[in-house]
Amino acid sequence: MTKTFLLAAAFAVLAGPAFAEPTEIVVQYPYGELFNETQKQIAEAFMAKNPDIKVTFRAPYESYEEATQKVLREAITKQMPDYTFQGLNRVRIFVERGIAQPLDEFIKADKELESEGFHAAMYDIGAMNGKVWALPFAISLPVSYYNLDLVEKAGGDANNLPTTWEGVIELAKKIEALGGDVNGVTYCWDITGNWLWQAPVFARGGSMLTEDESKVAFDGAEGRDAMRVIGRFVTEVGMPNLSQPDGRAAFAAGKTGIHFTSTSDLAKITDMIGGKFRLKTWRFPGVVEGKGRLPAGGNVGLMLATDPAKKAAVWRLMKFWHGPEGAAIVAKTTGYMPPNKKANEVLLKDFYETHPNNYTAVSQLPLLTKWYAFPGENGLKITDVIKDHMNSVVNGKRAAETDAVVTDMAADVQKLLPKK
Repeated sequence: MTKTFLLAAAFAVLAGPAFAEPTEIVVQYPYGELFNETQKQIAEAFMAKNPDIKVTFRAPYESYEEATQKVLREAITKQMPDYTFQGLNRVRIFVERGIAQPLDEFIKADKELESEGFHAAMYDIGAMNGKVWALPFAISLPVSYYNLDLVEKAGGDANNLPTTWEGVIELAKKIEALGGDVNGVTYCWDITGNWLWQAPVFARGGSMLTEDESKVAFDGAEGRDAMRVIGRFVTEVGMPNLSQPDGRAAFAAGKTGIHFTSTSDLAKITDMIGGKFRLKTWRFPGVVEGKGRLPAGGNVGLMLATDPAKKAAVWRLMKFWHGPEGAAIVAKTTGYMPPNKKANEVLLKDFYETHPNNYTAVSQLPLLTKWYAFPGENGLKITDVIKDHMNSVVNGKRAAETDAVVTDMAADVQKLLPKK
């Protein structure tokens, strides 16, 4: 009996790991309409290669703002997911609140990362205070979308699209003059985090705050020029005040000639167009050579798990999600750019040759800069204040007084900055 017991015990020890429950990693991400299929495909591919880890998704966050607020609340009740995808401009708040877990020890110990396409620029996007806290997952840049059928109908040149705001306005006027229900231009000014406010300011070489972050800087010439262009869209072209989803729908329906939004909309817009007209993406205009930059949009992954075993499992997940295989799925199922070098240079080389509209944003990668996050407890409130002032221009109430709008907006933001 003793021998039988010992043999049974030994068998149980040897067989135990084969029957052990997989480690469950809870993951949550934003914008289900953009990422549901992407996340599903990556999770299936990951679990096929890592059967000892089970990925469980929570219902997607509705937006980056909602994602941030939800995790901040969950940090108090200790109900956070193990891994969360957040807007690039939200890394700061999770670091300042002590919620995000640093990745430096994992990066230092992992010798395979460079050969798998991880590089310094990837780490820089999620770095703060000398440590890496997040890895970029899906990167977007602002681009122009053109309905080439309307461009040519209005007398424009499909092979010589404008690279300046003046050129955009002139072409938009011609398209608007076609009449009917055609819009000359739409501009997705309400994209989360003031992204398409920062873009034209940064493109001119401007910034949101001074270097020490004590004073507003967007009220200089760069910011005033940027707001002036948006005002001219309203006063000279007659741009309607459409939300991002409504602007996307109007363009895809063939009702808009020029549409400014994120490259992340590309897959969705292409599907919605369904061949009704010829679509071409083009570079974001008004970038000043030598000093102009464009803010990287999209989202990063942050490790929230604190248990050592779970952290090790999350790191394995991160290597796959942000590695070449996961990154290639991102490119093929969305309009986002994967930041992984191996994915872009090897796995997606043929894809970009046959999908030139996807390559437009990739061609702008040298202009990449951080999506700015305002400091302090009022960071999210500042975002809303800027949005309210921009709305007063786009809805037409203050479209003709954009300099005054910038002055008022700067004063309101200054009051909300941390006191130095």
